[in-house]
Amino acid sequence: MLRSPKALLLDFGGVLVDAPPQPLAPPALIDQVFRLVAGTVPIQQIAADVSEGARAYARWRDDIGSTDEPTELPHSQVWADFVTRSWPQPARDAVEREATSLAYAWTWRAQWEVRPGIPEALQAASDAGLPLAVVSNTLCGAAHRDFLASAGLSHLFAAEFYSDEAGPRKPNPRLALLAADAIGVPMGACWFIGDTLGRDIACARRAGAQAAILMRSPRTDREPLHEGLRPDARIEDGYGLLALLRRTWGTSAASSART
Repeated sequence: MLRSPKALLLDFGGVLVDAPPQPLAPPALIDQVFRLVAGTVPIQQIAADVSEGARAYARWRDDIGSTDEPTELPHSQVWADFVTRSWPQPARDAVEREATSLAYAWTWRAQWEVRPGIPEALQAASDAGLPLAVVSNTLCGAAHRDFLASAGLSHLFAAEFYSDEAGPRKPNPRLALLAADAIGVPMGACWFIGDTLGRDIACARRAGAQAAILMRSPRTDREPLHEGLRPDARIEDGYGLLALLRRTWGTSAASSART
């Protein structure tokens, strides 16, 4: 039976928000890059190279995730390594200068929506005195941070840790450990909630989390099998998280009454 946590560490996409797929080459991003390079690269080539760059970056993420301590790439390196390699040098330089704003545009999704039950679960946890932190792999954490602010949720988080800002990428346990240290709660007293076995549950186990909770998302269903990785609990959404918390709070109260 799960013990009541002292803090919650939560993934962004698939846990806090629904993250529907977006086009490999979002039209607004392609237009932004085309204006930036002043027509020195045809817009059709930009779209093709961004699309292939998205696929290459996804392959890189999968490959690096199988190493012991994966780390995120700087924004400029993502563009240089995966998108602009064959472009004229002036165009490459222009993209490098604006790499962070372009990474933001590449990351942001107008279709993001807060997952069902998440506001209720976060508010209940906060009311119970549990510090909350975001622990997320992303090309641009600023986009995630801005969405949480626009959704009226950012005030509930004591800390937000994103791979492009902090350096480590899940399943590197350092990302979770940095968050636990920032909120002043030992990792062994934290629940870690994510939607993937290979990144989130593996990160929780390696970091020594009190409990590793798997929240189902479309990405969960697409993930290959990971032998030996088992969550402590499986839930469907924020309402499932809230019910799980309430059960542990009830158990803790009953235990205290008996003693």
